[in-house]
Amino acid sequence: MSNRTFTMIKPDAFSKGHSGDILSMIERAGFRIVAMKKTLLSEQKAGEFYAVHRERPFYGELVEFMSSGPIVAAILEKDNAVADFRKLIGATDPAKADDGTIRKLYAENVGKNAVHGSDSDENAAIEGAFFFSGTEQW
Repeated sequence: MSNRTFTMIKPDAFSKGHSGDILSMIERAGFRIVAMKKTLLSEQKAGEFYAVHRERPFYGELVEFMSSGPIVAAILEKDNAVADFRKLIGATDPAKADDGTIRKLYAENVGKNAVHGSDSDENAAIEGAFFFSGTEQW
């Protein structure tokens, strides 16, 4: 079990000014932000990040959306980080997300679901390293 996970505040939530509220929820839930940056993904970089979905029918739309505006990328630290963060963000479909979760509060729909959260310890490490060098994590 790792004590780190990775998240992105997606372009939909960023453009609506929800980044501060989402980051506050994350900190109130006991996560420590060990690395964070605002950035804009190129289509190429978004495609690399979501390469695991390359064969899925929604891949092109996902890449286009994720490169459509700024995102906030962050590495978070807490005991049981991956599982606890997945619970905090809620179901991918905000209509199915529990009350009080980030997606219930800030997501528009399945495609524009406000935040990304790593689904495993292994992916958290890979995704965090995609955005941050070792010297950027403290």
